[in-house]
Amino acid sequence: VQLQASGGGLVQTGGSLRISCQASGSTASKYAVAWFHQAPGKEREFVAAVAWDGGRTYYSDSVGDRFFISKDNAKDTISLEMGTLTPEDTAMYYCAARRGMVVTTANEYDIWGQGTQVTVSS
Repeated sequence: VQLQASGGGLVQTGGSLRISCQASGSTASKYAVAWFHQAPGKEREFVAAVAWDGGRTYYSDSVGDRFFISKDNAKDTISLEMGTLTPEDTAMYYCAARRGMVVTTANEYDIWGQGTQVTVSS
């Protein structure tokens, strides 16, 4: 399966943005999918994840209830709704997939999309 991230852009502090990850080549229905972000000079960090069936979801403490992840297996898309954005959310956002359970460690994911840039202005 291949992943294509899209939807990034520039938004003001307090605003909202939706980014998406489209799977192709094979169905993503058996994959857990996560979003990570990476700011310049920093390590890639876990943001949110969803189980393979689109049921259980997981979020980092830094995003709490500001973000919402969803998975549509019929369309092979995974979306991340981001709200109440702050400049600290500015980063490149990557979607990643793995068979099996959700984990929050980047090196446990073996399929990665190319990333989409999210910039939050102050």
